[in-house]
Amino acid sequence: MMHVLKSPVPRLAARCAAAFAALALSGAALAADPQVSLKTSVGEIVLELNQEKAPVTVNNFLKYVKAGFYKGTIFHRVIDGFMIQGGGMDAQFHGRPTNKPIKNESNNGLSNEKYSVAMAREGNPDSATSQFFINVVDNPGLDYPNMNGSGYAVFGKVVKGQDVVDKIKGVVVDDVHGLENVPVTPVVIQSATLLKGDKLVK
Repeated sequence: MMHVLKSPVPRLAARCAAAFAALALSGAALAADPQVSLKTSVGEIVLELNQEKAPVTVNNFLKYVKAGFYKGTIFHRVIDGFMIQGGGMDAQFHGRPTNKPIKNESNNGLSNEKYSVAMAREGNPDSATSQFFINVVDNPGLDYPNMNGSGYAVFGKVVKGQDVVDKIKGVVVDDVHGLENVPVTPVVIQSATLLKGDKLVK
């Protein structure tokens, strides 16, 4: 009886198909990092958020974005050579009710490097709510562990609009209503819009 050798082509094709499927899934996962557009009075900034390294922080930020919280808030603290901070008050310096503070995720391997975005907080590491800041230089002193044994949680980076960040850091500032380094001409966040990737939001 003659034995018929089975062609390896179908098996090879199946393996290739599986490999391509895995690559496609991997690509989809990489592309799924949420992006948020901040349209400001001086231009647009697009943030890409690292949900793998900072899931709690990203989820928190996206909740505020989807609720429309950031619309009409300002960058109220601008220090050239350090960072620009916003997301907490409007142009009349009125605060807004926030969600509960979140757990600090500063020990996630991400650094406060130039154009990264991190959560602002008080002395208590687990006190961040809505306010965030964008580093305009490398600020390794804000990384975990800093002098207080903690750090400031980085959760994303600017992927578009670095020039807008540079415009903001260079505005004229003054002391206003007991606050230091406040832009004389308000830099307003006109809208904060989720561009893609919101699977974590509950």
